[in-house]
Amino acid sequence: MQAKIIALLFFVSAATAGVAPVAPVAYAAAPVARLGLPVAKAAVAVNAEPYDPNPQYTYGYSVQDSLTGDAKGHQESRNGDLVQGQYSLVEPDGSVRTVTYTSDSVNGFNAVVDRSGPSVAKAVAAPVVKAVGGPVLHAAPLGRALVG
Repeated sequence: MQAKIIALLFFVSAATAGVAPVAPVAYAAAPVARLGLPVAKAAVAVNAEPYDPNPQYTYGYSVQDSLTGDAKGHQESRNGDLVQGQYSLVEPDGSVRTVTYTSDSVNGFNAVVDRSGPSVAKAVAAPVVKAVGGPVLHAAPLGRALVG
């Protein structure tokens, strides 16, 4: 044990006296660059995009595809914080759904949905089951039970 302590003290004293060679300090990026791996680059100042205090745009489109039956359209405009728009489409049952919406920083997003054309709800006759000595039961849509 004493030999290890003496050897350690020898190397420490030699290093502090300048007798033992001291390895040069190297940064981790230098060996990485020699291996062909990417090296982090210094940050570059980027100019901010110009700020538009009153952004404005208008766009719209319409699709009328007779092959697939796809029919829809959309139009929207923006003036500052106010966005207004409307879109419509033909539903599979033939009804037309039209959504008119507005959005601003005070009221948030508001939409009104309107359906026109063929009836969205289809009337289906419910079967009637009569239990012996009990009430008449009517079939109801899933999730509901009606007794009457």
